[in-house]
Amino acid sequence: MRVIVVPLLAVLSVWALAPLYLMLKVSISPPAEVMTAHPTLLPHGLTWAHWQALVATGDSLAPLVKSLSTATLVALAAVCVAAPAAHSLARLSVRWRYGILLGLFVFRMLPEVGIALPLAVAFLRWGLLDTVAGLALSHLTLVLPVAAWVLAAAFSAIPREVEEAAALDGCAPWQTLWYVTIRLARPGLVVAWLLSWVFSWEEFVLASYLTLGAKTMPLQVYFYLYQGNWFMTAAAATLMTVPVLLLTGVLQRYIQVSLLAGGGR
Repeated sequence: MRVIVVPLLAVLSVWALAPLYLMLKVSISPPAEVMTAHPTLLPHGLTWAHWQALVATGDSLAPLVKSLSTATLVALAAVCVAAPAAHSLARLSVRWRYGILLGLFVFRMLPEVGIALPLAVAFLRWGLLDTVAGLALSHLTLVLPVAAWVLAAAFSAIPREVEEAAALDGCAPWQTLWYVTIRLARPGLVVAWLLSWVFSWEEFVLASYLTLGAKTMPLQVYFYLYQGNWFMTAAAATLMTVPVLLLTGVLQRYIQVSLLAGGGR
Protein backbone atom coordinates (compact mmCIF):
# COMPACT_ATOMS: atom_id res chain seq x y z
CA MET A 1 0.00 0.00 0.00
CA ARG A 2 2.81 2.40 0.89
CA VAL A 3 4.42 1.77 -2.51
CA ILE A 4 1.28 3.17 -4.17
CA VAL A 5 0.42 5.94 -1.71
CA VAL A 6 3.83 7.65 -1.55
CA PRO A 7 4.26 8.13 -5.33
CA LEU A 8 0.64 9.21 -5.62
CA LEU A 9 1.08 11.83 -2.91
CA ALA A 10 4.28 13.03 -4.59
CA VAL A 11 2.48 13.45 -7.93
CA LEU A 12 -0.42 15.27 -6.30
CA SER A 13 1.98 17.56 -4.43
CA VAL A 14 3.82 18.47 -7.63
CA TRP A 15 0.50 19.05 -9.39
CA ALA A 16 -0.69 21.36 -6.58
CA LEU A 17 2.58 23.27 -6.16
CA ALA A 18 3.43 23.70 -9.85
CA PRO A 19 1.24 26.82 -10.38
CA LEU A 20 2.68 28.44 -7.25
CA TYR A 21 6.21 27.72 -8.43
CA LEU A 22 5.59 29.13 -11.91
CA MET A 23 3.97 32.23 -10.44
CA LEU A 24 6.94 32.82 -8.14
CA LYS A 25 9.41 32.12 -10.96
CA VAL A 26 7.81 34.71 -13.24
CA SER A 27 7.84 37.30 -10.45
CA ILE A 28 11.62 36.96 -9.94
CA SER A 29 12.77 36.26 -13.52
CA PRO A 30 14.15 38.77 -16.03
CA PRO A 31 11.72 39.50 -18.88
CA ALA A 32 14.06 37.94 -21.46
CA GLU A 33 13.87 34.61 -19.62
CA VAL A 34 10.08 34.50 -19.65
CA MET A 35 9.07 36.29 -22.86
CA THR A 36 10.67 33.74 -25.16
CA ALA A 37 9.46 30.93 -27.37
CA HIS A 38 11.05 28.31 -25.12
CA PRO A 39 11.04 29.48 -21.47
CA THR A 40 12.97 27.31 -19.07
CA LEU A 41 11.43 25.58 -16.12
CA LEU A 42 14.33 26.35 -13.78
CA PRO A 43 15.38 29.97 -13.17
CA HIS A 44 18.72 31.02 -14.67
CA GLY A 45 18.67 34.63 -13.55
CA LEU A 46 17.04 36.36 -10.61
CA THR A 47 15.78 39.92 -10.36
CA TRP A 48 13.83 41.76 -7.70
CA ALA A 49 12.90 44.58 -10.08
CA HIS A 50 9.27 43.46 -10.34
CA TRP A 51 8.87 43.31 -6.57
CA GLN A 52 10.61 46.66 -6.16
CA ALA A 53 8.26 48.16 -8.73
CA LEU A 54 5.28 46.65 -6.88
CA VAL A 55 6.43 48.21 -3.61
CA ALA A 56 7.41 51.52 -5.23
CA THR A 57 3.98 52.09 -6.75
CA GLY A 58 2.31 51.69 -3.36
CA ASP A 59 -0.84 50.53 -5.14
CA SER A 60 -0.99 47.17 -3.38
CA LEU A 61 -0.82 48.30 0.25
CA ALA A 62 -4.39 49.65 0.49
CA PRO A 63 -5.91 46.62 -1.32
CA LEU A 64 -3.89 44.30 0.92
CA VAL A 65 -5.14 46.01 4.09
CA LYS A 66 -8.72 46.08 2.81
CA SER A 67 -8.70 42.41 1.87
CA LEU A 68 -7.11 41.40 5.18
CA SER A 69 -9.65 43.46 7.18
CA THR A 70 -12.60 42.16 5.18
CA ALA A 71 -11.55 38.51 5.27
CA THR A 72 -10.87 38.59 9.02
CA LEU A 73 -14.18 40.29 9.75
CA VAL A 74 -16.07 37.85 7.53
CA ALA A 75 -14.43 34.82 9.12
CA LEU A 76 -15.21 36.00 12.66
CA ALA A 77 -18.80 36.93 11.80
CA ALA A 78 -19.37 33.67 9.92
CA VAL A 79 -18.27 31.54 12.86
CA CYS A 80 -20.25 33.59 15.38
CA VAL A 81 -23.43 33.45 13.29
CA ALA A 82 -23.11 29.90 11.98
CA ALA A 83 -22.08 28.22 15.26
CA PRO A 84 -25.41 28.57 17.14
CA ALA A 85 -27.38 27.69 14.00
CA ALA A 86 -25.16 24.68 13.26
CA HIS A 87 -25.47 23.46 16.85
CA SER A 88 -29.25 23.55 16.56
CA LEU A 89 -29.09 21.76 13.21
CA ALA A 90 -26.81 19.09 14.66
CA ARG A 91 -29.45 18.18 17.23
CA LEU A 92 -32.20 17.73 14.62
CA SER A 93 -32.98 14.43 12.97
CA VAL A 94 -30.75 13.49 10.07
CA ARG A 95 -33.47 14.09 7.48
CA TRP A 96 -34.27 17.60 8.69
CA ARG A 97 -30.62 18.46 9.21
CA TYR A 98 -29.46 17.57 5.72
CA GLY A 99 -32.60 18.97 4.16
CA ILE A 100 -31.86 22.40 5.62
CA LEU A 101 -28.15 22.17 4.79
CA LEU A 102 -28.97 21.15 1.24
CA GLY A 103 -31.24 24.19 0.96
CA LEU A 104 -28.37 26.41 2.11
CA PHE A 105 -26.08 24.94 -0.51
CA VAL A 106 -28.68 25.38 -3.24
CA PHE A 107 -28.67 29.08 -2.36
CA ARG A 108 -24.86 29.03 -2.39
CA MET A 109 -24.92 27.64 -5.94
CA LEU A 110 -26.73 30.71 -7.28
CA PRO A 111 -24.56 32.79 -9.64
CA GLU A 112 -22.75 35.52 -7.75
CA VAL A 113 -23.69 38.03 -10.44
CA GLY A 114 -27.37 37.48 -9.60
CA ILE A 115 -26.64 38.37 -5.97
CA ALA A 116 -24.19 41.20 -6.66
CA LEU A 117 -26.51 43.56 -8.56
CA PRO A 118 -29.34 43.65 -5.96
CA LEU A 119 -26.76 44.04 -3.20
CA ALA A 120 -25.10 46.92 -5.05
CA VAL A 121 -28.46 48.74 -5.39
CA ALA A 122 -29.29 48.20 -1.71
CA PHE A 123 -25.82 49.15 -0.48
CA LEU A 124 -25.92 52.33 -2.58
CA ARG A 125 -29.00 53.43 -0.62
CA TRP A 126 -27.46 52.47 2.71
CA GLY A 127 -24.07 54.09 2.04
CA LEU A 128 -22.21 50.79 2.21
CA LEU A 129 -20.61 50.85 -1.23
CA ASP A 130 -16.82 50.79 -1.20
CA THR A 131 -16.69 49.99 2.53
CA VAL A 132 -15.24 47.06 4.44
CA ALA A 133 -18.55 46.56 6.27
CA GLY A 134 -20.54 46.37 3.04
CA LEU A 135 -18.08 43.99 1.41
CA ALA A 136 -18.05 41.80 4.54
CA LEU A 137 -21.87 41.62 4.59
CA SER A 138 -21.93 40.57 0.94
CA HIS A 139 -19.28 37.90 1.50
CA LEU A 140 -21.28 36.45 4.38
CA THR A 141 -23.97 35.41 1.90
CA LEU A 142 -21.36 33.15 0.30
CA VAL A 143 -19.50 31.75 3.31
CA LEU A 144 -22.32 31.15 5.81
CA PRO A 145 -23.61 27.97 4.08
CA VAL A 146 -20.08 26.53 4.04
CA ALA A 147 -19.43 27.45 7.67
CA ALA A 148 -22.80 26.00 8.72
CA TRP A 149 -22.05 22.73 6.90
CA VAL A 150 -18.62 22.33 8.53
CA LEU A 151 -19.85 23.25 12.00
CA ALA A 152 -22.93 21.04 11.77
CA ALA A 153 -20.62 18.10 11.06
CA ALA A 154 -18.37 19.11 13.97
CA PHE A 155 -21.25 19.41 16.45
CA SER A 156 -22.82 16.16 15.21
CA ALA A 157 -19.62 14.32 16.15
CA ILE A 158 -20.11 15.36 19.81
CA PRO A 159 -22.34 12.85 21.64
CA ARG A 160 -25.51 14.33 23.06
CA GLU A 161 -24.73 12.51 26.31
CA VAL A 162 -21.75 14.82 26.92
CA GLU A 163 -24.02 17.86 27.01
CA GLU A 164 -26.58 16.03 29.13
CA ALA A 165 -23.86 15.11 31.63
CA ALA A 166 -22.76 18.74 31.83
CA ALA A 167 -26.37 19.77 32.49
CA LEU A 168 -26.64 17.19 35.27
CA ASP A 169 -23.49 18.64 36.82
CA GLY A 170 -25.26 21.98 37.13
CA CYS A 171 -24.14 23.80 33.99
CA ALA A 172 -26.56 26.28 32.51
CA PRO A 173 -27.30 25.86 28.78
CA TRP A 174 -24.93 28.69 27.85
CA GLN A 175 -22.21 27.23 30.08
CA THR A 176 -22.62 23.82 28.46
CA LEU A 177 -22.37 25.38 25.02
CA TRP A 178 -19.36 27.55 25.85
CA TYR A 179 -17.28 25.36 28.17
CA VAL A 180 -18.11 21.92 26.75
CA THR A 181 -19.50 21.94 23.22
CA ILE A 182 -17.41 24.79 21.82
CA ARG A 183 -14.23 23.33 23.30
CA LEU A 184 -14.87 19.92 21.79
CA ALA A 185 -15.77 21.48 18.45
CA ARG A 186 -12.76 23.80 18.41
CA PRO A 187 -11.05 22.11 15.44
CA GLY A 188 -14.24 22.39 13.41
CA LEU A 189 -14.51 26.06 14.36
CA VAL A 190 -10.95 26.63 13.17
CA VAL A 191 -11.65 24.92 9.85
CA ALA A 192 -14.86 26.94 9.36
CA TRP A 193 -12.97 30.14 10.20
CA LEU A 194 -10.17 29.33 7.77
CA LEU A 195 -12.51 28.39 4.90
CA SER A 196 -14.56 31.55 5.44
CA TRP A 197 -11.38 33.62 5.47
CA VAL A 198 -10.05 32.09 2.26
CA PHE A 199 -13.39 32.42 0.41
CA SER A 200 -13.57 36.10 1.35
CA TRP A 201 -9.88 36.71 0.60
CA GLU A 202 -10.14 35.43 -2.98
CA GLU A 203 -13.65 36.68 -3.84
CA PHE A 204 -13.78 38.73 -7.05
CA VAL A 205 -17.32 39.17 -8.45
CA LEU A 206 -18.98 40.85 -5.47
CA ALA A 207 -15.91 43.01 -4.90
CA SER A 208 -16.02 44.24 -8.50
CA TYR A 209 -19.65 45.31 -8.10
CA LEU A 210 -19.33 46.84 -4.63
CA THR A 211 -15.98 48.59 -5.04
CA LEU A 212 -15.70 52.06 -6.54
CA GLY A 213 -12.19 53.19 -5.69
CA ALA A 214 -10.44 51.19 -2.96
CA LYS A 215 -9.68 47.86 -4.62
CA THR A 216 -9.25 44.50 -2.95
CA MET A 217 -6.26 42.29 -3.72
CA PRO A 218 -8.07 40.17 -6.36
CA LEU A 219 -9.13 43.37 -8.13
CA GLN A 220 -5.59 44.73 -7.92
CA VAL A 221 -4.17 41.54 -9.46
CA TYR A 222 -6.74 41.78 -12.24
CA PHE A 223 -5.78 45.43 -12.78
CA TYR A 224 -2.17 44.45 -13.48
CA LEU A 225 -3.35 41.60 -15.69
CA TYR A 226 -5.65 43.93 -17.64
CA GLN A 227 -2.70 46.23 -18.24
CA GLY A 228 -0.75 43.31 -19.69
CA ASN A 229 1.96 43.54 -17.04
CA TRP A 230 2.61 39.85 -16.49
CA PHE A 231 5.46 40.39 -14.04
CA MET A 232 3.57 42.76 -11.74
CA THR A 233 0.62 40.35 -11.94
CA ALA A 234 2.83 37.45 -10.85
CA ALA A 235 4.35 39.48 -8.00
CA ALA A 236 0.95 40.67 -6.75
CA ALA A 237 -0.53 37.17 -7.03
CA THR A 238 2.41 35.73 -5.10
CA LEU A 239 1.94 38.38 -2.42
CA MET A 240 -1.73 37.44 -2.27
CA THR A 241 -0.81 33.78 -1.74
CA VAL A 242 1.49 34.39 1.24
CA PRO A 243 -1.22 35.04 3.91
CA VAL A 244 -3.10 31.90 2.85
CA LEU A 245 0.02 29.76 3.19
CA LEU A 246 0.89 31.31 6.56
CA LEU A 247 -2.59 30.80 8.00
CA THR A 248 -2.83 27.26 6.68
CA GLY A 249 0.57 26.43 8.15
CA VAL A 250 -0.30 27.87 11.55
CA LEU A 251 -3.71 26.15 11.71
CA GLN A 252 -2.60 22.87 10.12
CA ARG A 253 -2.64 20.88 13.34
CA TYR A 254 -6.27 21.81 13.95
CA ILE A 255 -7.19 20.85 10.40
CA GLN A 256 -5.56 17.45 10.78
CA VAL A 257 -7.31 16.81 14.08
CA SER A 258 -10.70 17.80 12.67
CA LEU A 259 -10.29 15.54 9.68
CA LEU A 260 -9.28 12.56 11.80
CA ALA A 261 -11.67 13.12 14.69
CA GLY A 262 -14.62 14.64 12.89
CA GLY A 263 -14.40 17.94 14.72
CA GLY A 264 -13.95 16.82 18.30
CA ARG A 265 -11.02 16.39 20.62
